[in-house]
Amino acid sequence: MWAGTVSTAGGVVFFGDDDNHLVALDSRSGKHLWHYNLGQPLFASPVTYEANGKQYVTIASQTDVFTFGLFEPAHSIPVLDGLKRND
Repeated sequence: MWAGTVSTAGGVVFFGDDDNHLVALDSRSGKHLWHYNLGQPLFASPVTYEANGKQYVTIASQTDVFTFGLFEPAHSIPVLDGLKRND
């Protein structure tokens, strides 16, 4: 693996693997959280930063720079009791 790693205060570790993926793992359990194939080799370490109250992760690939927003996850909406499905 040529790319480095970075960890966030929220317990997420980001790194680039040899298959061109930016990967996110839970720092405590090692559980795979997310990955994205960038389609080209990764040699740089990812960086995280905050802008306007939102956190981002950025990594430079062979010819491009990719940035992803680390926003709060979507909240599920509970199904109302007694709601019936129309068949």
